Amino acid sequence: MPEPHSPSLGDATRGRILFGGDYNPEQWPEETWHDDVRLMRDAGVNSVTLGVFSWARLEPQPGVREFGWLDRLMDLMHGNGIGVVLATPTSSPPPWMGRLHPETLPRDEDGRTEWWGSRQHFSHSSAVYRRYAAAITEDLAVRYSGHPALRMWHINNEYCTYDWGDEAEDAFRGWLQAKYGTLDALNEAWGTAFWSQGYGDWYEVLPPRRAHYMKNPAQVLDFKRFTSDALLECYLAERDIVARHSPHIPVTTNFMAVWQGLDAWQWAAQEDVVSIDVYPDPRDPFGAQYGALVHDMTRSQAHGGPWMVMEQAAGPVNWRGVNHPKPAGLNRLWSLQAVARGADAVCYFQWRQSRQGSEKFHSGMVGHAGEHGRTFQEAKRLGAELALLGDKVADTRVEAPEIAVLLDWNAWWASAQDGRLSSEADCPEIVRAWHRALWEAHTVADFAHPEHDLSAYKLVVVPHLYLMTDAAIDNLLAYVHQGGTLVAGFQTGIADEDDRVREGGMDRRLRELFGIRTLHEWWPLDAGETVDAEGFHGTLWSEEIEAADDVDAVTPYKGGELDGLPAVLRKGRAWYVSTLPEPHALRTLLADIAAGAGVRPTLAGLPAGVEAVRRGGLLFLLHHGRDRVTVPVPGRHRDLLTGAEVIDTVELGRYGVAVLEVAA
Repeated sequence: MPEPHSPSLGDATRGRILFGGDYNPEQWPEETWHDDVRLMRDAGVNSVTLGVFSWARLEPQPGVREFGWLDRLMDLMHGNGIGVVLATPTSSPPPWMGRLHPETLPRDEDGRTEWWGSRQHFSHSSAVYRRYAAAITEDLAVRYSGHPALRMWHINNEYCTYDWGDEAEDAFRGWLQAKYGTLDALNEAWGTAFWSQGYGDWYEVLPPRRAHYMKNPAQVLDFKRFTSDALLECYLAERDIVARHSPHIPVTTNFMAVWQGLDAWQWAAQEDVVSIDVYPDPRDPFGAQYGALVHDMTRSQAHGGPWMVMEQAAGPVNWRGVNHPKPAGLNRLWSLQAVARGADAVCYFQWRQSRQGSEKFHSGMVGHAGEHGRTFQEAKRLGAELALLGDKVADTRVEAPEIAVLLDWNAWWASAQDGRLSSEADCPEIVRAWHRALWEAHTVADFAHPEHDLSAYKLVVVPHLYLMTDAAIDNLLAYVHQGGTLVAGFQTGIADEDDRVREGGMDRRLRELFGIRTLHEWWPLDAGETVDAEGFHGTLWSEEIEAADDVDAVTPYKGGELDGLPAVLRKGRAWYVSTLPEPHALRTLLADIAAGAGVRPTLAGLPAGVEAVRRGGLLFLLHHGRDRVTVPVPGRHRDLLTGAEVIDTVELGRYGVAVLEVAA
């Protein structure tokens, strides 16, 4: 008997790369819709997302349904060969809900209500909100699950709501009771002997609301875990409704890039399609590296399979202090970078730029300049190129990376507590620095949870895992003992899962692994301050470490309080780096360690600023600079984007891209 089918992105793409974006036609007169479809067909759009912020239009009064306009849109899209990613509108409840049911509105840590008039104004723990959300989702699923335009379900949008209100308080308390069982266990985990915080009744336990001074960090950590779980309950409730009516249609929700609020490892396991919203700053000199990091992270959450760019900007956004447009060619380059790193969908917020509201200066594929504007003309070119690549790329994988970068949301949450040694030591920025070093060394990396199976990787990199479970530590030890190479940054394994500092300032097993006899003291550095080491300068952090007798190699600090003590040490295949080397030094260090582990760059001899990724037997070359460069590519190839034959070298101009297949 065949096993039941598990829907995937392939069910939505059907051998193509999805191209399109959020379409909000309710903002426009209906006669505009047909012009939109004309332009969509001209640009090669094959997918639109409908309904994300349409709750007030679909349910203008409690229990009233107005689906006629959406019926016409679904039929219009299908008649023009455009698939629909249909969203549940539950991220932005109608004003009537807040007016009639103020308990559905979230409250901040000061107890102030967050009113309607924006978006995400819902309490994840509100029974009334959940009931209304389930009802509108049920009716959407009943009406559209069999519609031929439907390709995917999109649940809610950018889940990010925190709530310190009364229902959240009750839910948090219940979550803690399920986790700890007894108050004694909770008091032990939270260390409530400190500052006379011991709890004698469950009703004394509150969310970490505004306090006179620093909050209990273990309480804050659990509240972040609870919030991620509570939002996941909301997602699962809606996912299960649409899946019951259309089990063959994949379901997703869109993550925000490197977002602290959700444990993405846990969430991704509940999605048929992992999708991301990614908005690098066009003025960021490392914007391309940030995009690569987000793509690598999302691909890894999708277990190496294809994933979806749900949102990106065709031009400027509206939420930075200064919102710069993308120079000509940059949107194409970054879109094809996502495809190179595993995306089978390249979509935007949004299709047509709004003329009113908070996002009227956020770009669309059709900007205020209309179809003759540069933004639309560039989107049209990209659509044509994605159509060329579709049958060669869709449903293929990036060539298996040999490096894993470890990231755990629990460690991130714990490291961001008040009372830490340095507010300069920011987990995502440290991770970004290490990933950038690997990217600039022309190696492709996966991301992994520290408890994942790491045996497929030649090198495992740990930029900043302040908190580590015993299972994670055992996993790293087993990886090294089985022949893997491990390199870890400062403050690795400082705390256990309850944010309790481990005896000795670092877990004993890790100290033995790295060759550390004693970790005497942490020496954080001020912003802009450096520390000298043999051959490089360290930034951000340093540590007073005494090496064990069996350590194999030491790179010492030079001068200052730490003179002669190890900045970097190695024992066997395990490396420990007690500072953050300046960028070129970190790149050199990681490249040397990778080479020693048997990892080689994707392509040798690449000019600076050129990125190379292999996917599905194709070689993607992406030039992130403005000056023309020559890239060595030994052998005969064909560029799928131009049809040109390439022999031994390829020329790339400003923001140039080549997608090469070996010539027959």
